[in-house]
Amino acid sequence: MSLLLVAVVAAGCGGEAKPTESEKPVNSTAPQSADGYADGSYYAEGAAEGDSDWQEVVALQVEAGKIVAVNWNALNKNGGLDKKALSKAGGYGMKEKGNAAAEWHEQAEKLEQFLIEKQDPAAVIVNDDGKTDAVSGVSITASGFAQLADAALKAGPVERGIYKDGSYYAEADSFDENSGWKETVSLTVMNGNIVAASWNGVHKDRGTDKVTRSKSGEYGMKEKGNAVAEWHEQAYKAEQFLIEKQDPAAIALGDDGSTDAISGVSIHVNGFVELAAKALAGAK
Repeated sequence: MSLLLVAVVAAGCGGEAKPTESEKPVNSTAPQSADGYADGSYYAEGAAEGDSDWQEVVALQVEAGKIVAVNWNALNKNGGLDKKALSKAGGYGMKEKGNAAAEWHEQAEKLEQFLIEKQDPAAVIVNDDGKTDAVSGVSITASGFAQLADAALKAGPVERGIYKDGSYYAEADSFDENSGWKETVSLTVMNGNIVAASWNGVHKDRGTDKVTRSKSGEYGMKEKGNAVAEWHEQAYKAEQFLIEKQDPAAIALGDDGSTDAISGVSIHVNGFVELAAKALAGAK
């Protein structure tokens, strides 16, 4: 997937009040005709910068020359849930950790609706800190949203993937009798393509999830089973392979549920493949 880096250029128009130096509208170059934008799907990606693990993405849909749908999200370079899904699950915690008035996904939705209303990314005027006073109830940094929306519209319609946009989830029918784990898979589709995948597990005795236990060393595949990598590291490789191939069937399985299709993965992946296919059944 390509990375789009966009520069913000402040510009004023003759006869109109110019924004102050601290207010910087996106210098929108998105082509519009008298009939509006060209119909189709639009998509743009940013790049994770600095200490951030998040890569912002924007998908838009144009019908009859008008922006009718906007989806702003972010993907974690370490895999797992996308930013909206994490926020909805309470894992991002802007209200609890940062005393924000609303969670990230709630503020993102306000920006999306604002763009649908205004039909122009330049309407999202940003300050020097990347935030905006243009949208009531939004305190999160909005510059990436405005920049990527403009970049997507400027680039023109793109070909969509085969799936319907949305978040998809599937879990095993029961806890494994031997391990006590129940596997789960969460997938995010934008512009018709799988852009995020999270393979995890919950235990019958509750407590932390499988990825968390693996990262903490509690699961201990390397120490206890002489594995070349911990469970979460191998799960990440399986997730990324699915994102690359866009089809769970691309993960060929052996009789024991393992695969030779993904280098460095020795864990059983049959549960991941089955649940990914089950989740995507609703995306076709």
